[in-house]
Amino acid sequence: MALQEGTAGETRTRVLPETRLLAAVIVPFLVAAWVILYLQPDRTGDLFAWPVSPSMTAMLLGGVYLGGAYFFVRAVFAPDWERIALGFLPVAGFATLMGVATILHWDRFTSGHVAFWTWSVIYFTSPFLVLLVWWRNRRLSRTTGAGARRDELDLPGPARTAARLLGLLALAIAAVVFGRPALAVEAWPWTLTPLTARVTGAVFVLGGAGVGIARHPEWRSVRLMVQVALLMLALVVGATARAWDEFDQGSVLTWVFVGWLLLVSAGSMLLYVRMEAERRAQRSAVGS
Repeated sequence: MALQEGTAGETRTRVLPETRLLAAVIVPFLVAAWVILYLQPDRTGDLFAWPVSPSMTAMLLGGVYLGGAYFFVRAVFAPDWERIALGFLPVAGFATLMGVATILHWDRFTSGHVAFWTWSVIYFTSPFLVLLVWWRNRRLSRTTGAGARRDELDLPGPARTAARLLGLLALAIAAVVFGRPALAVEAWPWTLTPLTARVTGAVFVLGGAGVGIARHPEWRSVRLMVQVALLMLALVVGATARAWDEFDQGSVLTWVFVGWLLLVSAGSMLLYVRMEAERRAQRSAVGS
């Protein structure tokens, strides 16, 4: 069966078994990377595929990995495709750029370490595998005509606009930082190398999910993405506090970064609280 019934006759697309399997396989690697990068950022030279410094860069990447682990755990158990669909293209873009960065900076990696070969296998295969399962599930959804009902709870217009603008901004930053790492090395709030600049650029690709949210604003599709964003943002806020002495506190970009981080975190939390309240109210109205 390609379809499954949701509440009140809503038709949804099932998550294909290969999608769940890929998600389950990815999770342990992401959790292991989080443990090393976020909890032990001073030991990346011994435990990771390459020595990541300063600790802010390691913890930034570690926070992203834990957010990714949460997303893929939810994908394993997702009741339908529509709840997780928006996450796959940003993940594929991130993984693709990480693979390209690996090739461009091959000499910076610890080539004899098992962590490096694990890293290489993941980033040379996952872009294709993630795109494949996304395409297969998307084709199933389009073929069966599953989608949102007309009475679906949607994001308000200002939130859609903000999501689109933030997504486009994130993609623009990713393009500049990845394509011109020397500029980031000169201007970034904390110390970067060409490799860590490109890795940071790849992280910003994940923010491009906002463009997809603007096109598919149904709350049941956006809800998980906001949860993932809140988790990642909280971890980056924590990393910033822990590594504050690594920032150039005299740089305007440092305060722009901190302001952006706090503003987006607060805005995302307010949006989540509001939409959850509306979702509960809608369910109560339907139940009554």
